Amino acid sequence: MNPEFRADLLLAVDQQILSPETPYVGKTYQRLLKLGLDDTAAKFQIAYCLCEEMDQILKKQRVFSEKSYRAALDSLPIELDIEES
Repeated sequence: MNPEFRADLLLAVDQQILSPETPYVGKTYQRLLKLGLDDTAAKFQIAYCLCEEMDQILKKQRVFSEKSYRAALDSLPIELDIEES
């Protein structure tokens, strides 16, 4: 993954964690921390879901689906290799 894009995704995740409009992202973040993930890993997991949702928006030319995004967040944690992504 392009380092600049990754940085932008992680910035978006930081904003979503703090936003009152996306409390489910903050709850997911806290859940992942309680499961033992560190800050970076937890945020990267969420960023992965955001990236997947963005990919579907572009591929299917559809609007953002909060339902789809929330379902992806609910499925975390997943096995990810941060170094290769």
